Amino acid sequence: MALVINDRVKESSSTTGTGAFALAGIVQGFETFSAGIGNSNTTYYAAYEAGTNNWEVGLGTLDGSSANLARTTVITSSNSDSLVNFTSGGLEVFCTLPASKAVYLDASGTPVGAASDGFAVAMAIAL
Repeated sequence: MALVINDRVKESSSTTGTGAFALAGIVQGFETFSAGIGNSNTTYYAAYEAGTNNWEVGLGTLDGSSANLARTTVITSSNSDSLVNFTSGGLEVFCTLPASKAVYLDASGTPVGAASDGFAVAMAIAL
């Protein structure tokens, strides 16, 4: 199982409650979690419920068939950063990179994010 992040991965889901997202199919113009992330891998996800203020960002784990995305760890959400109890079943779930996990240089070139200054300098030299 690897952590995989990919662009333009998005599926609909009719999941309600706080369980795993049952991935219900590709959203036009995107690719499936199966194609973009791969069976049994983990990824960062975001989910939102149409017509509500319910949303969630977390680390999820695809099952062996990529039919379900387990909500392994919630990073932030509309429910005080806990699992959201989705109620309507009108969800869109997509791959994302949470801001709290990003490492980047600010406008003045100073490292921002999870890495230390020394790590950021080492990575810049290595690249």
